[in-house]
Amino acid sequence: MSVAVRRVRGVTLLEMLLVIALVAATGLVAAAVLTGGMEGMRLRATGKDIATALRYTRTTAIASGTPQRFTIDPVARRWQAPGGRHGEVPPSLTIRFTGAREVQPRQGVGAIQFFEDGASTGGRIDLRAGQAGWRIDVGWILGDVSSGRTPDGALR
Repeated sequence: MSVAVRRVRGVTLLEMLLVIALVAATGLVAAAVLTGGMEGMRLRATGKDIATALRYTRTTAIASGTPQRFTIDPVARRWQAPGGRHGEVPPSLTIRFTGAREVQPRQGVGAIQFFEDGASTGGRIDLRAGQAGWRIDVGWILGDVSSGRTPDGALR
């Protein structure tokens, strides 16, 4: 009786690592395509940072019982909130601010002031990267901050 030896071929560690690397690379490419690439990620991240700073400014005004001001300078591409919070807008994004002229610290610099009761002077910040747009609205009665991608990417 003869015994046939059958050799079982397995997967080497190198082959397994190569497959994992290919899956990861494909996932990164798909994520970049689905989210608008790097510019889309910068647009969202900057919009969310500014919205967070605006909410922080409102909360600080309510908690401290004193009016607080958020400022944005579209030319210098910088924003500032209370408590030393500040940030910059990437050069690849365009900025447009609409708000009350009475609270502007100087020409060309926008400001939104929040009051002790949470109300504000209101305003809108539009960011744009190519065809994609992100809008941050601050209501003047309640001081609520809402943000998100504009439906058609256009700045109105």
